[in-house]
Amino acid sequence: MQIKGETSVNKLIVLFIFDKMESALSERTVTEMCAVNNTWLNYMDCVELLPKLLDDGFLCRVPSNDEEPLYTITSDGRESLLNFYINIPKSVRDDISAYVKNNSGKLRNRQECKADYYQNVDGTYTVFLKILAPVQPMLELKFVVPDKKTAQHIYKNWESKASELYSAIYETLAD
Repeated sequence: MQIKGETSVNKLIVLFIFDKMESALSERTVTEMCAVNNTWLNYMDCVELLPKLLDDGFLCRVPSNDEEPLYTITSDGRESLLNFYINIPKSVRDDISAYVKNNSGKLRNRQECKADYYQNVDGTYTVFLKILAPVQPMLELKFVVPDKKTAQHIYKNWESKASELYSAIYETLAD
């Protein structure tokens, strides 16, 4: 359900998403949630709203080592949402709440877990894996694998296995 021409309601929808996610989000994640995976807002409205919410002081940038800036809701944003969330249609609030409940872990993982690989001069591949936190990376791994197939396999699995691997490494080393 897209709400066209309702800038204040659209701003509230974005604030509601930040509030429900309870974590910093990239512009890409917000637009995918609102305009690609759902029809809460159209793509252009969504892209235009983030700078407006920043200017209004309802969102702020979070320091990040990632190439993509992260945003979070401010106390003024929460207060505005608290005062006016009733203006968001109940069906949209319910839809957002259900979507966040079912997808928040996956969305956070995709933002926090980065992977890349490249071919070395000797024909092997280096795989670079990171788990990002707001201020600095929590974990960075870089290792060499014998072929592209192995590098691609690790690259594809990183997002789903990162937290499990981090826990295993931490427990092993901190023990």
